[in-house]
Amino acid sequence: MSAMLTILRAGPLTSVQDAGRFGMLRHGIGASGPMDGGAFALAGALAGGGCGSVEFTMAGLEIGVASGRCRVGFAGGDFVVKHNGVVLDWPGTAMLRAGDTLAVTPGTWGNYGYLRFDADIDLPPVMGSMATSSRAQLGGLDGRVLRAGDAVALRGGGESATLATLPSAEPASGPIRVIWGLHADLFPQALRQRFLAAEFVISSRLDRMGVRLEDAAGVFAEPVALSLVSDAIVPGDIQILGDGTPIVLMRDHQPTGGYPRIATVISADLDRFAQLRHGTPVAFEPVTVEHAHALLRSR
Repeated sequence: MSAMLTILRAGPLTSVQDAGRFGMLRHGIGASGPMDGGAFALAGALAGGGCGSVEFTMAGLEIGVASGRCRVGFAGGDFVVKHNGVVLDWPGTAMLRAGDTLAVTPGTWGNYGYLRFDADIDLPPVMGSMATSSRAQLGGLDGRVLRAGDAVALRGGGESATLATLPSAEPASGPIRVIWGLHADLFPQALRQRFLAAEFVISSRLDRMGVRLEDAAGVFAEPVALSLVSDAIVPGDIQILGDGTPIVLMRDHQPTGGYPRIATVISADLDRFAQLRHGTPVAFEPVTVEHAHALLRSR
């Protein structure tokens, strides 16, 4: 099955993403990939598992089918989706034919959503992946975000849709779970306890590289002055910048960092954290590495 799609409207940071570009950190290139891996997988199961996705942000997206036909699966935060003006269930799936439009607008929660298809997005892999890296400006369509007027071709065929029942669309709640970070012992015990007791707020300064937190309680008002050798970063690392601002590093993080990292968001909670909108309060809860591994296996 094949089709030619046209981007009619694209919000900021709309990009092509696949599962990610792994094994390239030693070359200074992070993995990128979906900000919400669970939603990416769900959209693929609904569509039929073609390679690649269109990741869009809270501002939404609209596509048209210039030629051909395809099945599309959509999932992510809470969004409103219309097929030729008719509202469909979210998350869900639809068959698109030449002349059709699919429009997505924001709902009540979440930052990221995904369109996946029953065919592969026809873009060449760069360093083993078509994922768009906003930092390195490679992958995707010329290494950049998608914008109105862009054409996205689909080729080949995926598999049959594999999802019989949809999971609950309600977001999970509770503290974001973390393990203590590489430099946790460099922070005084009392400060670490204040970090766990405090309620931070997701700031407006968030993108695929990182999410800055507002520290109204002044947990890090007196930043720890450290001279650190830069070392490798992983998604979910919570860095404390020189001015005391906490920042949670995300999928397009830099390869190395010299700021202290007090904790790391566990993989099982990173999708949920990525969907927290600006202004949302957030607290952190420590777990052991063994418990974090068990939670990841249970997914």
